[in-house]
Amino acid sequence: MSELMKPSQRPGGDSARAGETLLQIRGLEKHFPLSGDFLEQLHFEGGKLKRRQEFVHAINGVDIDVKRGETLCVVGESGCGKSTVARMVMGLLHPSAGEIRYDGQRIDDLSPRQLLPYRRRMQMIFQNPYASLNPRMSIQQTLEEPLRFHHPDWNPQQILDKIAEVMASVGIDPEWGKRFGHEFSGGQRQRIAIARALAVEPEFIVADEPISALDVSIQAQVLNLLMDAQQTHHLTYLFITHDLAVVEHFGTRVVVMYLGRICEVAETRSLFDSPRHPYTQALLSAIPRLEDEKPEHIKLSGEVPTPVKLPSGCVFHGRCPHAFERCRREIPQLIEAQGSQVACHGVEEGRI
Repeated sequence: MSELMKPSQRPGGDSARAGETLLQIRGLEKHFPLSGDFLEQLHFEGGKLKRRQEFVHAINGVDIDVKRGETLCVVGESGCGKSTVARMVMGLLHPSAGEIRYDGQRIDDLSPRQLLPYRRRMQMIFQNPYASLNPRMSIQQTLEEPLRFHHPDWNPQQILDKIAEVMASVGIDPEWGKRFGHEFSGGQRQRIAIARALAVEPEFIVADEPISALDVSIQAQVLNLLMDAQQTHHLTYLFITHDLAVVEHFGTRVVVMYLGRICEVAETRSLFDSPRHPYTQALLSAIPRLEDEKPEHIKLSGEVPTPVKLPSGCVFHGRCPHAFERCRREIPQLIEAQGSQVACHGVEEGRI
């Protein structure tokens, strides 16, 4: 992997407003029904007709603030709810509970027409570049579509000029616009997906594991492209990933999730130097290191509980070596701990 720029080497966002809260999430929940429609939920038990409902509790009370100009990385193992949060922020899924506010305005309860002004300000880069481009549309048509929708007053020449500009900015020859997605490699397709997001000049981009489907040799190229775009266009990123090596180089702050809940929120350097939550400690100890004095690998016992029947209290208590009785019955809340936010009774009580 080629060299990545450090966060300190790249200014992000509008310096005049940097640090303001751009996106605010409070009490976010998402439950996916498993029981089917009303008739499928009816069952006979003990000679009586009863209704039984089951849900996948994907997100369970998430609070997140994204500051203008930063790259907030959301990490955690598969199934922890990272991508579900991303899709709810973009309006692709509707929350079961909670609020999402963008620049002070609540957006999760807006109609599709009311959301239109925010569609231009918020864009998304999807995980799979092989599925996110329409195979029946040329690259030029793919980039034209959002421009024609958001700028109906633009003439054809303005649209062509903008397409050539964004293609050149992501390292794609504008002459290739007449080609189709299958004629490009995975890295080139992801560059085109980034160009599509940048075409309408957004201020906030949700990137849902944008490099996980790419070869390691080109991951750094795409990350550096995202960093350059952040500096040039004053972007704010909500970056979803499971690659902690990427987070260490790319993120400004990190949110660690486990089974639909937030365990810890901290500045990137602080999180990697001194993780507070037992799950974060175990997660970071699994990173392969070449140093002689690398931290000892923490082996967690047990399996990740099912999100259909969440454990009581702290969702991590069944695998935590520091769990006490309080952890089994009381859900921990995020508290300030040495500059970080940690949801852990052991940290609160000074045991960890």
